[in-house]
Amino acid sequence: MTTYYRQVRERARILAERSGLAAAISSGKLEPFAEISVSEALVLGLLNQGVRKYIGILGHGNTDIANILALYEEAGLVRTFNVRHEVEAAHCATMLRWHYGETAAVIASIGPGALQAFAGSLAAASNGIGVYHIYGDETTHDEGPNMQQIPKPEQAGFLELVKVMGQGYQLHTPEAVFTALRRGATTVFHPYFAGPFFLLMPMNVQPVVVPQFNLLELPARPEFPSVGCSQEETFRKAADLIREAKAIAIKFGGGAHDCGPEIQELAELADGVIVSGAKMTGSVPYSHPRYLGVGGSKGSPCGNYAMNQADLAIVVGARQVCQWDCSGTAWKQARHLISFNTEPCYLNQYNRSLLILGHAKPNLQKLIELLKAEGRRPPIGESAWLKANRKNKEGWEAFKRKRYENPVLFDPLWGREVLTQPAAIKTAYDFAREKKAACYFDAGDVQANGFQAAEEEEPGAVFSDTGSSYMGFAVSSLLAAAAADHPVYTFAFSGDGSFTMNPQILFDGVEHRLRACILLFDNRSMAAITGLQEAQYQRPYKTQDRVETDYAALARSVKGVQGIFGGYGPAEFRRAMQEAYEYPGLSLIHLPVYAGDHELGGLGVYGSWNVGNWCAEVQREHHRLGL
Repeated sequence: MTTYYRQVRERARILAERSGLAAAISSGKLEPFAEISVSEALVLGLLNQGVRKYIGILGHGNTDIANILALYEEAGLVRTFNVRHEVEAAHCATMLRWHYGETAAVIASIGPGALQAFAGSLAAASNGIGVYHIYGDETTHDEGPNMQQIPKPEQAGFLELVKVMGQGYQLHTPEAVFTALRRGATTVFHPYFAGPFFLLMPMNVQPVVVPQFNLLELPARPEFPSVGCSQEETFRKAADLIREAKAIAIKFGGGAHDCGPEIQELAELADGVIVSGAKMTGSVPYSHPRYLGVGGSKGSPCGNYAMNQADLAIVVGARQVCQWDCSGTAWKQARHLISFNTEPCYLNQYNRSLLILGHAKPNLQKLIELLKAEGRRPPIGESAWLKANRKNKEGWEAFKRKRYENPVLFDPLWGREVLTQPAAIKTAYDFAREKKAACYFDAGDVQANGFQAAEEEEPGAVFSDTGSSYMGFAVSSLLAAAAADHPVYTFAFSGDGSFTMNPQILFDGVEHRLRACILLFDNRSMAAITGLQEAQYQRPYKTQDRVETDYAALARSVKGVQGIFGGYGPAEFRRAMQEAYEYPGLSLIHLPVYAGDHELGGLGVYGSWNVGNWCAEVQREHHRLGL
C-alpha cells in the first residue's frame, strides 16, 4: 500500500472516531488542508451530506473509487452493496430514500452498466426521489475511444444523455469537485421535487491528487426553508371561489404527501370531497367521510364522479400526469380551479386557475386561517353534494366486496378454479396490515388492482411507482430492507412479467441477508394491456405466453431462498404467507391467478385516457373543456 493510501486509512479511522468531518477538524485530529484524490473527495463529500451507502456494480470504470470505498468501509464509515444488475441498484436506492428516508448513491462502471442504471433512474425522476448516480466516464486526454463509451467522436456524450433525465456534472477538472457536490446536493435534497443527480467520473481523473485540498470547502447537506405565498389578495380570491362554489373536489398528488391534516380540514370547512392520486394511499385516512379514494384513468367510479361533477377543483401538489386527470378531461364541470404547487409549470397546468405558488402545507394553513376568520365552520349535517358522493363510495365498496366474496373463477389456462387478482391482492394486503408489513406494488394489473384495493389509514406502508410504472420496481426495491438502518418486513406484489424483468433479487437477497417476501401473481399474461387491447380493438395481441414455469422451484434453486406454492384459495394463500413471514430470509410465493373477461375477475377501469383509438375522442373532449 502506498503512502497516500495509508493516509486515507488513517483519515478514515479519525473520521470514524470523531463522528464526522467538522468534528474531526475542530478537534485538531484532522488538518483542514491535505492531499486528497478526486475519488476520496467524492466519498468524503457525500459522507459530509449523510450519504453512507453505495449500491451497484464495480467495474473497470470505477476501480479507483472502489478502492477508496473499501478503505472507508474498513473504518465503518460507508457500506457498499454489490448487486447483479444496475436497474436493481437504481430501484433499491430509490426505495431506500422513498420509504426509509436514507439517501444512497448508485454506482456503475461505464457504458452498458451506466446506461442500465440511467434507465432505472426514471423511477426516481418520475416520483421526485433524490438519489446520487455515480458513473465512470471516458478519459479526458482523448487519446482515442474508450471501450464502452458512447461511440461518437464527440465530448461529453454521457453528460448530454443524463441531462435529459435530471441534472449532471462531468468532473473534468479535479478542483471542481466542490461545485459538483454542491449542485448535486441542491438536486438530491431539493425541498419540493428532488431527483437523480449524475456525477460522471472520468477514469483518469478519479486517482488525481489535489494538493492543499480544503476539507472545509466540502458542502454539507442543505436545509432549505419552507416557502409560502405572501400575497393576501390571492387567498382572499380563493376564499371567494370556495364561498361561491356548490360542488368542491380536492384532488392531491405527491407534492401533498405531508398535507393530510390540512386537506381534511379544508374539505370540512369548504364542504368538499377528497380524491387522491394513485400513489398517495394513506395520506388521508380511507375511512374519512369525505375521502373517496383514487380518481383518474382506472381510478374508482366515486373518485371520478367527484372530479367530473365538481364546479370548483382544488388541485394540490400534482403534476397532472395523463392518468391522474384522465388526460385533461376529468374536470368536466369546473368553472374555476385553485392550484397549489411549487413548480410554475405544474401550477399553471389548467386555464381558469387561481395560482398559489409555494409549499402546499403553509399555503393551505393560510387559506384555512382566512376561512375561519371569515366565519366558515364545518356544516351541520350532510349537504346534497356530500350525500351523493358518500352514496357513490358505498356503491364502490359493495362492488369491491362482491369480488372479494367470490374469490375464485375457473381459468382454462390452469384448467381449474384459481384466485382472482382482486381477491388475491386483498388477501395479501390484509395479511400485511395485520403484520404491520410494508407493501410494494409492481407495474401492470397488480399495480392497478393494488391502488384500487388499498384502504390505508396512514401513509408509509404502501408504495406504488405510478410515476413510471417500471416493471420489476417492486422486487428490486425489496433490497432496500436489507440496506436500511431500521427495516420493516416487506411484501413485493409482482406479476410474472415484472418479476422476470428483474429476478436478480433472488441472488442479492441471499447475499445481503434480506428478510422479505415476493408475492408472484402468475397469469402468464400482460393482463392490463390485454384488457386495453380488447377494449380498444376487441382482441388481444402478443400479450400472453405458453411458457409454464414453476417459480417456487426456481426460487428454491437459489440456496437460501424459500420457494412456496401459494395454492388456489384464500386460506391456502394465507398459510403460505404465514410460512413466508416466519422464514428468516427471502421467500417467494408462486400464486396462479385468473386472467379473463369475467366481470368478477377485476376491479374495473374508469375514466378516459389518451391512448390508442381513444385519442381522437379524448382530445376533442379536452379541447371542448378548454382547460
